[in-house]
Amino acid sequence: MARRPELIKVEETRAAIEELRALATTTTLTGPSRKALLGSISDMQELLNRLTRELDPVSLPESFFDPTEPRLIGHFVALALIAQDRRPLADVSKAYGSGVYAIYYTGHAEIYRPISGTETPIYVGKADPPANAKTVIEQLTKLTDRLGEHRKNIDKVQGIELADFECRSLAVQSGYQASAEIHLIRLFEPIWNNETRILYGLGKHGDASTTRANNKSPWDTIHPGRAWASESQEAKSADSIAAEVSDHFRRAKIFQTTDDVFEAFAAGIKQQDFISTHDL
Repeated sequence: MARRPELIKVEETRAAIEELRALATTTTLTGPSRKALLGSISDMQELLNRLTRELDPVSLPESFFDPTEPRLIGHFVALALIAQDRRPLADVSKAYGSGVYAIYYTGHAEIYRPISGTETPIYVGKADPPANAKTVIEQLTKLTDRLGEHRKNIDKVQGIELADFECRSLAVQSGYQASAEIHLIRLFEPIWNNETRILYGLGKHGDASTTRANNKSPWDTIHPGRAWASESQEAKSADSIAAEVSDHFRRAKIFQTTDDVFEAFAAGIKQQDFISTHDL
């Protein structure tokens, strides 16, 4: 009986792999050549995985939910933060815990008019716990301390009033705050966050006397008042920063209500980054 051609190809492929293995393990590879070889092997593995899925008469589910996926955990932590009640930033008092937070603007400054009173935060952040902290008490008061720093900075400067800021905060198990912060930044693109690269600088601390020549942050240019920042030179004018802020708000999605936010979270859960059969 003639051998089936596909089985002959399998044997030829197996022999070629054995030949490649023998060659690779007896040859001195440079760093770049080893990297290139590993990349090619990875591509071949993907082709074989795809062939396996195509030949399997039983199809994979449209999605597969893995609750241990780290990015998914960050997604849910961020969602839990949004479920918390908003409160005046001025009223934050010391409490145990580290975690994530969001700050919202409710005032009348023209530069922030598009997000004033909405569910789009002006800034989001995290407060990391001390090393090896397991309980909320061992996390100390990192979260409320961070919010307290922001409250003091806002209260020092011009153009905004502390009474016009609200916040949400959530103490979380140590280790989950970083992925939650990443998700919040990607979703909201807060105008004060460094990652947005426009009006950053709220979290900057006073420069040493030897580095006072550093450029003034855009935040300190728009909101003068921090004494240590007054000696630095402006990298951009207030007008150019305001124009960039305006362009950002025209481009970015503004979440008007919590329903808008929860809808975006639900859509995110459906994305292949979180529930995928690609690697099954």
